[in-house]
Amino acid sequence: MTRTLPPGLTVTARVPASSANLGPGFDSLGLALGIHDEIVVRTTDSGLTIRVEGEGADDVPWGPSHLVVRAIERGLESAGVWSDGLDVVCRNVIPHSRGLGSSASAVVGGLAAGRGLAAKFDAELACSADELVQLAAEFEGHPDNASASVLGGVVVSWTETEGETAGDVAVGHHMRGYRAVRLDPHPALRATVLVPEERSSTAHTRGLLPETVPHGDAAFNLSRSALAVVALTQRPDLLLPATADRLHQGYRSSALPLTTAWIGRLRSAGIAATVSGAGPTVLALSTEEFPADLRELAAADGLRVLHPEISGGVRVD
Repeated sequence: MTRTLPPGLTVTARVPASSANLGPGFDSLGLALGIHDEIVVRTTDSGLTIRVEGEGADDVPWGPSHLVVRAIERGLESAGVWSDGLDVVCRNVIPHSRGLGSSASAVVGGLAAGRGLAAKFDAELACSADELVQLAAEFEGHPDNASASVLGGVVVSWTETEGETAGDVAVGHHMRGYRAVRLDPHPALRATVLVPEERSSTAHTRGLLPETVPHGDAAFNLSRSALAVVALTQRPDLLLPATADRLHQGYRSSALPLTTAWIGRLRSAGIAATVSGAGPTVLALSTEEFPADLRELAAADGLRVLHPEISGGVRVD
């Protein structure tokens, strides 16, 4: 039986951006980045009010179809509670449609806020990290960005289909199990993102990928994905070979000319650079400070150069 929350409950969710793939780990490797959106939700007597500040304020619907609102409602529903009214404030910093997981962050933040309200009403309704990964990945269709925003650090994620064991998550004919584990990044690991002005459509760039790939390319990426786990956590000196890819970046290069050019330039300089998610942002990983001359060249090409920390996961207060 659904229980109704009283008015006056308030939560704040602070959720990080993310970068997916990290080169070879297509739809499986992810990294949480210290660029944070904040979502403040208060239960009210009736109705819905929503305010959006910052990134995307002029581009997203301010109503029930807003992704954060839908995620909040799903979080409430999953806990077996409801609210007659909601007041929602979204303070957005994560760039939209740039390959930094803005939609996954919105989903994770909304779900976490919804479950946070439920937990304030009844502590037994608190959401586990595994459950939050599952709920968020159901929105996204794959768990790499969502699990990074939930767990923080470096994540390895995977999907379990019918017939496989998914632990505490039921996997049946109509449901997939989404799983992830968090790895502690090497303490010297630094991230730099080069963010273009133009946006990219994930659906478009994903549509450029072939349905089959050569066996040799698949084997190459398997080895580099395994090496990436070692490089990110223990041996950052191996980052350059560990971030090489043959499965997706080459196929998307025609749609991302500036991104592709900068990845080549950085890798030629010995810096492990990849497409961040579906692009167009470039992710660079290193243990050294990003070179000043490259920062100036990037700015001249219209790229914002940011140096986010490797972040922890979503926080709810």
